[in-house]
Amino acid sequence: MQYQTRSVFLFFFLYVSVIALAKAEVSPSVGVNLEANSGNTVEPEISGEANDKNSKSKYEPEFVAVPFIFSTETLSTTVGGAGVIKHAGQPQASVLGIGLYSKNDSWVSYLGVNSYQLPKLDQWLFSGEFYRANYKQGIYFVPDSAAGEVSSLEPISTERVTTVGDESYSKLHFKYVVPWGKGANGAARSMMPSRNNDNHSWDPRHSGVTSIELTPFVKTQELVGYDFLPSKAQGLELKLDWDNRDNGKNSTRGGQTSLTVSRDFGSSSSDPTDNRESWTTWEFEQSAFFSLGGSDWFPQQTLALNFYLADTPTWNDYDEGSGQYQRPPSFAGVSLGGFDHLRGYSSKQFVGRSAVLYSAEYRVQPEWQPLQTLPVFNLYDLPWWQWVVFAEAGQVAENFSASELHDDMKWTVGLGARFEVESVVVRAEVAYGEDSNQFWVMVNQPF
Repeated sequence: MQYQTRSVFLFFFLYVSVIALAKAEVSPSVGVNLEANSGNTVEPEISGEANDKNSKSKYEPEFVAVPFIFSTETLSTTVGGAGVIKHAGQPQASVLGIGLYSKNDSWVSYLGVNSYQLPKLDQWLFSGEFYRANYKQGIYFVPDSAAGEVSSLEPISTERVTTVGDESYSKLHFKYVVPWGKGANGAARSMMPSRNNDNHSWDPRHSGVTSIELTPFVKTQELVGYDFLPSKAQGLELKLDWDNRDNGKNSTRGGQTSLTVSRDFGSSSSDPTDNRESWTTWEFEQSAFFSLGGSDWFPQQTLALNFYLADTPTWNDYDEGSGQYQRPPSFAGVSLGGFDHLRGYSSKQFVGRSAVLYSAEYRVQPEWQPLQTLPVFNLYDLPWWQWVVFAEAGQVAENFSASELHDDMKWTVGLGARFEVESVVVRAEVAYGEDSNQFWVMVNQPF
């Protein structure tokens, strides 16, 4: 078996307790990949007026900083530190920083500033993410040749390579919460978890959180020995989202609908490394959750379903001036493989124009919960744990065609355990594919 996180976490629960706002993957495919998930930030329990004395004392900033150490195939022995500030100036805001350095001289840095509001803009949330990393023995899936990447209509085939990789991204998130449903009282209050007696329906005007998010982004990936590959993507991302789940950490009803459109407008420069083709991608995702009731042994049982569809409509548009097709770099385009999509395979192992993925999970929450009484574990608040069995089927194709997307689909089956640790969902999963097996440790539910 190839382990996607083949390591011993000596300070595992210290580590995950301070990455509440980050998805963390430690992997021989791409090293460490940190990406904030703005939909799963710390949920404030805001009550009363924000400017009363009780609120001020309740939401004093809380700072935690801890070290961690682990070992992986890509990074070897790695040490680092992480720190988070909750209620960082505002009840719903937080700041996260992570840094690490490995025995093979690889390093990673990440800063996330999340969910801030400006005066008189009660329906808006502002966030930012900044990531930079260098991997001395990074494992990547790259196109076989320059022609396969940008200038032919032939299907893209990839090869697994080990090389020095330098990666970065910067993102600014401008999120407008529509004053419907849970957003009627402002963006900060919309982050509160639902209560059992909350109104819940399939009408976004009365239920859930509807939001519009604009994200300017810059992503780079430079691989030694692969200078012919595009190394930069820069543009805008527009996301329309309706989150109608009863609980983002442990949903039992409702669902989430999102449509994301990304656009790089391209550039021409005397510096060939800064030349970029224009391209457009879109991604649609729909999840649904159904309670299956409970029993004495398993008080909560849930069926969780998810559908993902993506396309690159500019894929076959040809630029006469540059002699290239208007396609994104493989690290920024449509792909399957990784800790959320087709988990039995490495990150971005399959790339192409279009993708489809079907996912189903059976989640059970046992009455038996011994973790809170065990040494080390009892230092943390662990209100529940969850056992999961899941299956996925998906495909990447060179044409946006139902027949091609459903031909010879890749599949994954797996099982795992999930915990809520200090308001953070931690999951460990083993996933089996047709010709690949992976073990993942990360935070947040996959959907």
